[in-house]
Amino acid sequence: MWEPTGYFGLFLAAFGAATLLPLQSEAVLVGLLLTDQYPAQVLLAVAITGNVLGSMVNWWLGRYVEHFRHKRWFPVSESNLDRARQAYHRYGRWSLLASWVPIIGDPLTVVAGLMREPLWSFLMIVILAKGGRYLALTALTLGWAG
Repeated sequence: MWEPTGYFGLFLAAFGAATLLPLQSEAVLVGLLLTDQYPAQVLLAVAITGNVLGSMVNWWLGRYVEHFRHKRWFPVSESNLDRARQAYHRYGRWSLLASWVPIIGDPLTVVAGLMREPLWSFLMIVILAKGGRYLALTALTLGWAG
Protein backbone atom coordinates (compact mmCIF):
# COMPACT_ATOMS: atom_id res chain seq x y z
CA MET A 1 0.00 0.00 0.00
CA TRP A 2 1.29 3.45 -0.90
CA GLU A 3 1.25 5.69 2.14
CA PRO A 4 2.26 9.28 1.34
CA THR A 5 2.56 10.37 4.98
CA GLY A 6 5.63 8.15 5.45
CA TYR A 7 7.36 9.75 2.48
CA PHE A 8 6.33 13.24 3.58
CA GLY A 9 7.54 12.62 7.13
CA LEU A 10 10.87 11.32 5.85
CA PHE A 11 11.25 14.32 3.53
CA LEU A 12 10.55 16.76 6.38
CA ALA A 13 12.94 14.94 8.73
CA ALA A 14 15.70 14.85 6.10
CA PHE A 15 15.15 18.48 5.12
CA GLY A 16 15.10 19.66 8.72
CA ALA A 17 18.11 17.57 9.69
CA ALA A 18 20.17 19.26 6.97
CA THR A 19 19.41 22.70 8.36
CA LEU A 20 20.65 23.83 11.74
CA LEU A 21 17.67 22.15 13.44
CA PRO A 22 18.53 19.21 15.70
CA LEU A 23 16.59 16.51 13.85
CA GLN A 24 17.49 12.90 13.05
CA SER A 25 16.40 11.65 9.66
CA GLU A 26 18.36 8.41 9.94
CA ALA A 27 15.98 6.97 12.53
CA VAL A 28 12.99 7.82 10.35
CA LEU A 29 14.58 6.19 7.31
CA VAL A 30 15.49 3.02 9.20
CA GLY A 31 12.02 2.81 10.74
CA LEU A 32 10.35 3.09 7.35
CA LEU A 33 12.74 0.58 5.80
CA LEU A 34 11.95 -1.93 8.52
CA THR A 35 8.19 -1.70 7.92
CA ASP A 36 8.58 -3.28 4.46
CA GLN A 37 5.74 -1.02 3.23
CA TYR A 38 7.91 1.26 1.12
CA PRO A 39 10.33 0.54 -1.72
CA ALA A 40 13.87 1.17 -0.48
CA GLN A 41 14.82 3.04 -3.66
CA VAL A 42 11.99 5.52 -3.24
CA LEU A 43 12.81 6.08 0.44
CA LEU A 44 16.43 6.61 -0.49
CA ALA A 45 15.50 9.16 -3.17
CA VAL A 46 13.17 11.02 -0.78
CA ALA A 47 15.77 11.15 2.00
CA ILE A 48 18.56 12.33 -0.30
CA THR A 49 16.33 14.94 -1.97
CA GLY A 50 15.10 16.35 1.34
CA ASN A 51 18.56 16.43 2.87
CA VAL A 52 20.21 18.06 -0.15
CA LEU A 53 17.45 20.68 -0.39
CA GLY A 54 17.94 21.47 3.30
CA SER A 55 21.67 21.89 2.64
CA MET A 56 20.83 24.25 -0.21
CA VAL A 57 18.90 26.40 2.27
CA ASN A 58 22.07 26.55 4.40
CA TRP A 59 24.16 27.44 1.34
CA TRP A 60 21.71 30.20 0.43
CA LEU A 61 21.76 31.53 4.02
CA GLY A 62 25.54 31.58 3.87
CA ARG A 63 25.46 33.55 0.63
CA TYR A 64 23.25 36.27 2.09
CA VAL A 65 23.90 36.25 5.83
CA GLU A 66 27.01 38.39 5.57
CA HIS A 67 24.87 41.40 4.70
CA PHE A 68 23.78 41.40 8.35
CA ARG A 69 27.13 40.76 10.08
CA HIS A 70 27.35 44.28 11.52
CA LYS A 71 23.95 44.09 13.20
CA ARG A 72 23.83 43.69 16.98
CA TRP A 73 21.67 40.59 16.80
CA PHE A 74 23.98 38.76 14.37
CA PRO A 75 24.77 35.43 16.07
CA VAL A 76 28.36 34.96 14.83
CA SER A 77 31.31 37.14 15.78
CA GLU A 78 33.66 38.62 13.19
CA SER A 79 36.50 36.44 14.53
CA ASN A 80 34.42 33.28 14.11
CA LEU A 81 33.56 34.30 10.55
CA ASP A 82 37.26 34.83 9.84
CA ARG A 83 38.14 31.41 11.30
CA ALA A 84 35.46 29.77 9.15
CA ARG A 85 36.81 31.52 6.06
CA GLN A 86 40.37 30.46 6.83
CA ALA A 87 39.38 26.83 7.39
CA TYR A 88 37.42 26.74 4.16
CA HIS A 89 40.36 28.26 2.28
CA ARG A 90 42.66 25.66 3.82
CA TYR A 91 40.54 22.60 3.02
CA GLY A 92 38.55 23.90 0.08
CA ARG A 93 35.36 22.59 -1.46
CA TRP A 94 36.31 18.98 -0.76
CA SER A 95 35.65 19.65 2.91
CA LEU A 96 31.99 19.38 1.86
CA LEU A 97 32.51 15.62 1.76
CA ALA A 98 32.09 15.92 5.53
CA SER A 99 28.69 17.59 5.12
CA TRP A 100 27.01 14.37 6.28
CA VAL A 101 28.84 14.39 9.64
CA PRO A 102 26.66 15.36 12.61
CA ILE A 103 27.34 18.74 14.25
CA ILE A 104 29.97 19.97 11.76
CA GLY A 105 28.23 19.16 8.47
CA ASP A 106 25.40 21.69 8.63
CA PRO A 107 27.56 24.70 9.53
CA LEU A 108 29.98 23.60 6.82
CA THR A 109 27.26 24.01 4.19
CA VAL A 110 26.57 27.53 5.49
CA VAL A 111 30.27 28.37 5.25
CA ALA A 112 30.32 27.08 1.67
CA GLY A 113 27.66 29.64 0.80
CA LEU A 114 29.51 32.33 2.71
CA MET A 115 32.64 31.51 0.70
CA ARG A 116 30.67 31.76 -2.54
CA GLU A 117 31.11 28.12 -3.49
CA PRO A 118 29.43 27.71 -6.90
CA LEU A 119 26.10 25.93 -6.63
CA TRP A 120 27.04 23.25 -9.20
CA SER A 121 30.12 22.10 -7.27
CA PHE A 122 28.32 22.43 -3.94
CA LEU A 123 25.50 20.19 -5.17
CA MET A 124 27.84 17.65 -6.74
CA ILE A 125 29.84 17.12 -3.55
CA VAL A 126 26.90 17.32 -1.13
CA ILE A 127 24.83 14.82 -3.14
CA LEU A 128 27.81 12.46 -3.14
CA ALA A 129 28.39 12.82 0.60
CA LYS A 130 24.80 12.72 1.81
CA GLY A 131 23.72 10.18 -0.77
CA GLY A 132 26.57 7.92 0.27
CA ARG A 133 25.53 8.13 3.92
CA TYR A 134 21.90 7.24 3.18
CA LEU A 135 22.94 4.50 0.77
CA ALA A 136 25.24 2.92 3.35
CA LEU A 137 22.56 3.19 6.04
CA THR A 138 19.97 1.59 3.74
CA ALA A 139 22.33 -1.25 2.78
CA LEU A 140 23.19 -1.93 6.42
CA THR A 141 19.55 -1.83 7.48
CA LEU A 142 18.35 -4.15 4.74
CA GLY A 143 21.32 -6.45 5.29
CA TRP A 144 20.53 -6.74 8.98
CA ALA A 145 16.79 -7.05 8.46
CA GLY A 146 17.03 -9.45 5.50
